Amino acid sequence: MAGIAKAILIGYLGRDPELRYTPQGKPVATFSVATSRSYTDAEGERKEETQWFRVQAWNRLSEVCGQYLKKGMKVYVEGRLSTHQWTDRDNLVHIDMVVTASEVQMLDRKAERSEQEEEEISF
Repeated sequence: MAGIAKAILIGYLGRDPELRYTPQGKPVATFSVATSRSYTDAEGERKEETQWFRVQAWNRLSEVCGQYLKKGMKVYVEGRLSTHQWTDRDNLVHIDMVVTASEVQMLDRKAERSEQEEEEISF
């Protein structure tokens, strides 16, 4: 049986997607998504914790993300979770976690977008 490493995020875009093309001409969009949770600590104090995730989208999905997503929008992202390890100039090892999106949905209220945009958007 094959394994699975899947991520589902609901959060807010930290910046506009950056759309670029590989040397082979494949489009890829990268953006960040912030998720938050609230909890009460042992002393009864209310706390909020925010985590940031790097997201990448490929092919047609990347072009749609680049066209319609904007900083601050609430989004649903579903995709494959992967890690990338790299060593910097000081020989320190870093591990990045990336979500490669297979689905992206805008969760902002429809009233904030025009009817024409609603019809054009299909992820």
